[in-house]
Amino acid sequence: MPVPAIIFPADPLNPRRPDPHFAWEARMLRELGGEHHLVDHDGLLAGRAEEAVRRVPRDSGPLWYRGWMLPSARYADFAAALTARGGNLLTSAPGYAAAHELPGWYGVFEGATPASAWIPSDGPAAPGPAELAEAAARLGGRGPAIVKDYVKSRKHEWREACYVPELSDLAAVGRVVERFVELQGEFLAGGVVLRQYEEFEGAGFPADGPVGTNGTSGMAGTSGPAGAAGAAGPERADGGGPGAGGRAVEARVWWLDGRPVLVGPHPDAPRQAVEPDLTEVPALVRRLGCRFVTTDLASRADGSGWRVVEVGDGQVSDLPRGIDASALLASLIAA
Repeated sequence: MPVPAIIFPADPLNPRRPDPHFAWEARMLRELGGEHHLVDHDGLLAGRAEEAVRRVPRDSGPLWYRGWMLPSARYADFAAALTARGGNLLTSAPGYAAAHELPGWYGVFEGATPASAWIPSDGPAAPGPAELAEAAARLGGRGPAIVKDYVKSRKHEWREACYVPELSDLAAVGRVVERFVELQGEFLAGGVVLRQYEEFEGAGFPADGPVGTNGTSGMAGTSGPAGAAGAAGPERADGGGPGAGGRAVEARVWWLDGRPVLVGPHPDAPRQAVEPDLTEVPALVRRLGCRFVTTDLASRADGSGWRVVEVGDGQVSDLPRGIDASALLASLIAA
């Protein structure tokens, strides 16, 4: 049985080396006896998939990707280009979209995650008042909410383009959504999502914006819209809110074939000690049917337990600095 190799993005300044953000993973992989290949991430984003994968050897067999996020359509091009060279991404294009975009995983996790309603979009245009009213009604029409797209929020523009204090104030909903869409621009992923606000332990935001994170996920998702300059991953916010400020108690769990292979803190708070309750999550992950995924879980402020605040494709989810990822990488090359 062929051993899977892992594809990393190449360093844009030295395409024979892994991108510096992933260099430590590549070194650890070599120490474990694994093999890696390189891909031109900027080329993938630009729609030049065949050119972007030219450094991946022909007939390379089974492959995982560990890199910056890609729009689902670009990932499909990536998979097709590798197939044409005799390679096989172990996460299919439909599987990637299912884990990467909220509409793909929400139906499975509904009830275990904040209630959500979404409005598809063909481009960077804000939904009209009637569409927003209908989406708000699906969330009960009252209470606070978060605005995001299928992949990413703009939590650092909390008051301006993320947080809606009251869904019944449709004019305010419209203003926040319009500003969010304006800031996302061409990087708007899929459409607009309204996500019910839930407060998590340790979370809170001052009047001028977030101090910490609560319900975020993504590959190095610290700035910029999804895919901007090929550097930022999906940045997500689904809880917390105005208050004294702080970080939610949040964990990231890595699943391979329905089994948790790494449990640690969220990358935005890498030193935080976390012990999430996973009692109900394995069955949901198995039902989703994606081989390699992450779940971000946060502890509710009222003490009622842990909630799944995000699901992500494991290939484009970031690892917290300082974590021992050897068990994760060993599991991938043994899959």
